[in-house]
Amino acid sequence: MKRFLDKVVLITGGNSGIGRATALAFAGDGAKVVIAARRENLGQAVIREIDKEGGEAVFIRTDVTNPMDIETLFKKIFEKYGKLDYAFNNAGFGGPMTRLVKQTMETWDLVINTNLRGVWLCMKYEIQQMLQQGGGAIVNTASTAGISGSPGSAIYSASKHGVIGLTKSAAAEYATKNIRINAVCPGPIMTPMLEEGFTARPPMKDAYLSTVPMGRFGLPEEIAGAVLWLCSNEASFMTGYSIIIGGGQTVTP
Repeated sequence: MKRFLDKVVLITGGNSGIGRATALAFAGDGAKVVIAARRENLGQAVIREIDKEGGEAVFIRTDVTNPMDIETLFKKIFEKYGKLDYAFNNAGFGGPMTRLVKQTMETWDLVINTNLRGVWLCMKYEIQQMLQQGGGAIVNTASTAGISGSPGSAIYSASKHGVIGLTKSAAAEYATKNIRINAVCPGPIMTPMLEEGFTARPPMKDAYLSTVPMGRFGLPEEIAGAVLWLCSNEASFMTGYSIIIGGGQTVTP
């Protein structure tokens, strides 16, 4: 029996990396998947993968830094499906690796608007719909950088700390409304974004790997499995928590 038959899930940033893996996993488990992202060519490629396996998915071009795009996204979801059972707020941007004093206002705005304001705006619409229909589950993408500091990525780290704060506060506000809100905190996951960073700065690869006690990078599918579990009835008594999936990255000082 598929766990998410006739359920509707929204995945922001669902066209690549962790988002893509989660979209495929949800579709394989019976859900109707809405992929919201900027790059339509990648989004449509994921749609074709899901269609090929007999699943159902739609792509809605969305820039989560644009409030009008987010408003349009939710209008289209509700026009097509009339409900939203689950949401994975995953769209994110890392920004350049450089010391804090060399960061720019432009980088601050882009990272914070993508990683933090975008999650907050999406949650506003998701929660309003879930209140009307009697419940739902939301998972936000934070990071191990949201648990500890991340030298060279102060703005990114600040945004992910903020996501954890949003997750906890919203979970407490809506715990009695049958809306569960949790977060996943991935460590170094081998995604196209991480690979691009390694290509630009090859020494980063060994530096990142040295922080992971398990001695390897994670896979997008390993994060997807946690997201599906958090949305499932198996996690029905869990809200306000941030699951660290980093190969032991935050275990040692």
